[in-house]
Order: sequence, then C-alpha cells, then structure tokens
Amino acid sequence: MFIDLFDLLKRAGVPVSLREWLDLHAALERGVAFADIDAFYRLARLVMVKDERYYDRFDRAFSAWYEGVGNLDAALETLIPEQWLRREFERSLSEEEKAKIDSLGGLDQLIETFKQRLAEQRERHAGGNKWIGTGGTSPFGAYGYHPEGIRIGQPESRQRRAAKVWDERQFRDYDDTLTLGPRNMKMALRRLRRFARTGAGEEFDIDATIDATARDGGLLNVRTRPERHNAVKVLLLFDVGGSMDDHVRICEALFAACRSEFKHLEAYYFHNCPYEGVWRDNSRRDQRLPTMELLRTYDSDYKVIVVGDAAMSPYEITHPGGSVEHFNDEPGAIWLQRLTHKYLRFAWLNPAPRRHWDYTQSTRLIRELIGDRMYPLSVQGLDAAARELVR
Repeated sequence: MFIDLFDLLKRAGVPVSLREWLDLHAALERGVAFADIDAFYRLARLVMVKDERYYDRFDRAFSAWYEGVGNLDAALETLIPEQWLRREFERSLSEEEKAKIDSLGGLDQLIETFKQRLAEQRERHAGGNKWIGTGGTSPFGAYGYHPEGIRIGQPESRQRRAAKVWDERQFRDYDDTLTLGPRNMKMALRRLRRFARTGAGEEFDIDATIDATARDGGLLNVRTRPERHNAVKVLLLFDVGGSMDDHVRICEALFAACRSEFKHLEAYYFHNCPYEGVWRDNSRRDQRLPTMELLRTYDSDYKVIVVGDAAMSPYEITHPGGSVEHFNDEPGAIWLQRLTHKYLRFAWLNPAPRRHWDYTQSTRLIRELIGDRMYPLSVQGLDAAARELVR
C-alpha cells in the first residue's frame, strides 16, 4: 500500500527510506489513523518526515498523491460495509449538526438533491441559494456559506470547514530551496544556539522541587534556577554602499533575524573590504572605531559573520592606497588575515549569486584569504555557514 505516495515523496526530494514506509504501515495496522484522511496526513508526515525543511515538499507530494487517489469514499466502500461507515459518520456528528442535516431531509436526501441539481444545471452560476456555483447560500458549490453544505471545486475553505490542510502549505517558509526570508533565516541561525543558565534563580525547577520536597518529608519546597539564554556571541560586519545597495533589504532582514536570535550581538559597517576602521552608524561614518580596537575589545570566542558581495577592484585587497574612499596604509588582505587569525569561527555571506563569483577577481582573492569560507546568502548557504561556525 501507498507505494505511489512513497514514490512521489522520493521524487519531491523528501529523504524517505523503506524504514519509514514500513513504520507507516505498522502504525496503520495498530489503528493510529483509520478512515480519516486528515489523520492519515498528519500520521504520514510525522513518520516519514524527519526535518521540518521538508514539510512543504511533503505537502505538495501528498496533494499530488491525494488527487490521484480519486474518490476516497468509493475506495473505502469496497473494503467496509456501507452501514458501518454510515453509523461511524453519524456517531461523529453533534446533535446540532444532525439537526441541520435533518432540516434538508437527512443525509440521503442531501446527496440525492445534489445529484439531481448537477444533472439539471447547464451553465455556470454564482450567488443565490439553489444552483451549484460560487458564493451564495446554496448547500452545494464553492466559496459560499451554508452550514450543511457540500463543497465543490474549491481548493480551500473560506469558512474553515473541511479544509485540506496540505493544500494550505503552512510550512512553505521552512523549505530550504525557497527565497530567503525572515522565517527561514531564523531557522538557519538557530544552529548557532548554545544555551547557558545565567543570572538569578527566576525559573521554576520542577525536578529540584520534587527532590527537595521528598527530602523534606512531603513539605513543599519550591526551587528555582536561572533562565536559559543563548550564550553565543556574534560579531556582524556589513559591507554598505556601492554595489551593496542592491542587497539592502535582504541585509536588513538578516540583521533583524540576528537581533531576535542572539542576546550577544555586535554589528559594524565597512565599505568593500575591512580596513583600519569600521563604524556603527552608517549615517555618521566619521564616528569610526579603529579595527585594532575592535580586535582587542571582542574576545576570540565571538563568531564573526561578514556580509558583502566582495565586488571591488583587486587593488583594494592587494595594495596600500587601493581603497576608493581613503588612503589605506595597509591593504585589505592584511586586515582580513588579522580577522581570520583572531576569530577562528568565521564566515562570509555573499548576497550575489554564486554563479557570478568566479567572474570577479576580487571575490576569488577573498575566498582564498578566508580559507574558502564564503557562502551564498540563501537558506542553504546560511545553513552551511551556521554549520561552519559551530564546528
């Protein structure tokens, strides 16, 4: 059973194996989901998807499989007696729902009326309260409202009744093949989490409370402990101006995601290549912090993320005085070496498409200087950078 679903999942890029497929059958044999397509969807996703980044791909594959199954009721009728199914269906209805269906003459009458209307109708209809169409209050059709209705030709439910949750694709932002956005940025950055308990005891500690209460002969002894916080420290260096103006929005989104994920976050700006000075406020570049001061201020346990397209004249990297903004006494390569020697956890995020990197000499130079730790500013690139930073 379900070999077609298994095949569709494989073709959609969901890493499922025979083990998960057999586990799904074992769960069905034990009655975890029976005669309920929504319950089967949740069970299949739970068993066959091990990483949330594949949820959206699972939803699309499940939708394609479900459309190919055809009429699920007809398939069930070949296996289960109709009277048993009807009793199970009626048992799941509330008294109010039964009364509403009875107001139309009962379930059998509702189905017969639908078939009769479908045979009589010869044109599209919208609105109204009789014909099958869109909108209106007829018990048949799409995008309307009737409490005892049958939905036809409608991919989702406006009234939130009997919606197919896999068609809603609630997990599309989890997929690592999609355009980078705040949601999947945060998911990728969470690989950098390292929790530590600091501060005063403010969080209820249930294990310690049970232990202390037992030791005191049952007299309640409440214990608290410091809250957990992400102890990772991140130093962000953003390239601004020039060709980076095309990437302002994605850099803003990255900064917002980092600020929400990390308690210890420091951010500075530079132009093209880090030289002898960086600044915090891009509107007031005159208030610079010497890069040597930055190296002394932030310990080597900081994880450094540089964001820039690495597109510049190669002289800015290799020669003194190569900067387009000022006369730099030392070439950019020297400062990059100082950064990578001080901060072993180092990654460069490049918002330019990876296929363009080999066409820019400066990009090739920087990749060599930083030990090829340059990653595209995409979901997959951010995930790979996070893995590098926690190695």
